[in-house]
Amino acid sequence: MRENEGQNPQISVVCPLFNEEGNVLDLHRKILKSLEEIGRPYEIIFINDGSTDKTEERMSTLAPLTSISFRKNFGQTAALDCGIKSATGDIIITLDGDMQNDPKDFARLIKKLEEGYDVVSGWRKNRQDPWSKRFISRGADFLRKFLIDDGIHDSGCTLKAYKKESFDGVDLYGEMHRFIPAILKIRGFKVTEIEVLHHPRASGMTKYTWTRTIKGFLDMTSVWFWKKYANRPLHLFGGAGVLLSLAGFALFATLIMLRFFYGVSLSDKIWPMVAIFMVLAGMQFFISGLLADIAVKNYYNGSRRHYLVKTIVKK
Repeated sequence: MRENEGQNPQISVVCPLFNEEGNVLDLHRKILKSLEEIGRPYEIIFINDGSTDKTEERMSTLAPLTSISFRKNFGQTAALDCGIKSATGDIIITLDGDMQNDPKDFARLIKKLEEGYDVVSGWRKNRQDPWSKRFISRGADFLRKFLIDDGIHDSGCTLKAYKKESFDGVDLYGEMHRFIPAILKIRGFKVTEIEVLHHPRASGMTKYTWTRTIKGFLDMTSVWFWKKYANRPLHLFGGAGVLLSLAGFALFATLIMLRFFYGVSLSDKIWPMVAIFMVLAGMQFFISGLLADIAVKNYYNGSRRHYLVKTIVKK
């Protein structure tokens, strides 16, 4: 019997799993040991992200545990979004299911969080990954700092601690889990980081592929857009449209002067077509800004759950 059995959880541990049958039992044991040492009421939430191995079967043997299973693989971001929305603790800790993150760091994350921060991100300073994965991550980190600058070294580390209220009104999609600190910082929450342990993968295969790099870049661009123009997309697209149209009209005026005052023939020149294209493209940008403005308003008013839950079992 747990010491805090029956109490409302203060800590919720959220962990997405995809084909981690070799890790799930040891992972649960280590999480449980770390939480028992902290000595506060807790809950553990595992999200089976459509695994095709025995992950779900092994989850069913574990307790205490809230097991959530998706109908198919929707991705790590969707799994984290579901787990975070299901969490009831005041503090939410997330980590990967590959056992490269170490639950021993939970207490340090919580201690730092209680110094007045809303988000504490893990920094895998001594990262135990193949050089190719580290090389790609370094490039992504450079681009991330240039576009969104969330003020931390290692946004890709899933081991993080959050105050639950940080996620009020937040929906995660695509590959957004890498940019949660940036998203929350944009919303005005205090973000910091601490160094955490990192271990080589002992079982299973990495889910990191080159396609995730491309998706991550596209989502990074989306975060940049939300940071700069979330409430005013018309300023971006409309401003570009106005400038492009003005440049087109200026080119038209120049061509008219050349034709009527200097007798320059334009019949064999491409510039009149360029001027027309610039004006039309400017109008298109302006209209896109209006449509984006409408889409943003619909985003804030609509329901955006993008995954299907098959079962939820609490033990």
